[in-house]
Amino acid sequence: MNGNEKTVFGRKSWLILILFGTIGQLAWSVENMYFNLFIFDTVAPNLDAITLMVQLSGVTATAVTLIAGVLSDKLGNRRTLISYGYLIWGVTVALFGCTSTELVGAIFNTQGVQAVTLTLALLVVGDCVMTLFGSTANDAAFNAWVTDNTRPSFRGTVEGVISILPLIAMLAVAGGFGILVSLTSYRAVFIGLGVIISLSGLLGIFIIKDSPTLRRSGSFREIFYGFKPSVVKNNLPLYVTFIAVLIYGVACQIFMPYLIIYMKTYLGFTEIEYSVVFGVAIVLGAVINVFLGRLSDKMDKTKLLYVASAIMAAGLFGMYFAPPSNKTAALIVFGIFGFVMICGYIFVSALCGSTVRDYTPEGAVGKLQGVRMVFSVLIPMLAGPAIGNGINKAMGVKLQDAGADIMTTEYIPAPEIFLVGALVTLLMFAVIPFISRAKARAGK
Repeated sequence: MNGNEKTVFGRKSWLILILFGTIGQLAWSVENMYFNLFIFDTVAPNLDAITLMVQLSGVTATAVTLIAGVLSDKLGNRRTLISYGYLIWGVTVALFGCTSTELVGAIFNTQGVQAVTLTLALLVVGDCVMTLFGSTANDAAFNAWVTDNTRPSFRGTVEGVISILPLIAMLAVAGGFGILVSLTSYRAVFIGLGVIISLSGLLGIFIIKDSPTLRRSGSFREIFYGFKPSVVKNNLPLYVTFIAVLIYGVACQIFMPYLIIYMKTYLGFTEIEYSVVFGVAIVLGAVINVFLGRLSDKMDKTKLLYVASAIMAAGLFGMYFAPPSNKTAALIVFGIFGFVMICGYIFVSALCGSTVRDYTPEGAVGKLQGVRMVFSVLIPMLAGPAIGNGINKAMGVKLQDAGADIMTTEYIPAPEIFLVGALVTLLMFAVIPFISRAKARAGK
């Protein structure tokens, strides 16, 4: 082992990981769930616009990560992209929350349907701009920094913590943000979040250090390095794991963009009710998965994927049966099976994430971040919301009191998105054996 290589993940590394990981996931969770609700509540309840925004965000995130990942390798510098990326990321989040139909109508001297259409278009573009800086800072640079600073001996534990961070963010968004918005306004909440993100970037300038083993490497000619047949052949365990990540991602994106809207509209939960249901499920799931993350360092991660996938699918299947006609029963059923789903959700994420890092070659960490994004973000965020919204359209559950607004889709998320999400999750069982075979061939 090189004398500079870490044998433990130090306190400062934990501070950086938890701080920037949590704030980054909070920003992504707001984008993935609350931007959708913001549009639904304040501009138009249009699931088509929400679906398009999610899809274009995925395309932007992947393209940006491909370029920024190679750039961080070429510069031999992750810290600058993380720090300044977070700084600007916060500004874009704040600006998104300041956008409204009234403001757009006043600026462009328009009103009615035209003002709504223009506002929706600007919000979609604004989300892509926010994603540009967020993906540079978080998806490309921060993820590469984590890989640089971890080793297989403790990577499962680190990945277990990382996999919990999105759920902590989801808890804050699903619960705290709803309450804060009801007490203040969307604008105030988005500005507050933007300030927090920007301040973390400012702090990062002073506390983040790159791994001593990081060296300048590669060039922009290697943006598509990870798609070369020779690279795929030489790293089969990594790419087969990417396929598992893709399936998991599609399953999540079928229901996740519509989850809070579903709880509010179909099940009729109030902000407090869905906050409690979501909060209890996430807290319990996070605690359990801390121990599961440690277990993955001692056992075969591939075999554990069978268990994790089955747990997630069972949870989603149970969520499908929450009865909208009985709120008490719905709270209990959705709470119990939501907890089961969350446990599987985190465990699958942790196992896939640590396996990907285990098989990512050290000299190509940055330039493979874009490939990871194709499988974890681009395809899932194109396919998942399209499947989910297609199901919603087919079921045609009507939005009550939609009025005559021609900009509304006049339908809400349907429970079948959870059933289909469960079925897609079970496709993991077809891929897992190939991960084992690829590992055996690689001799690892």
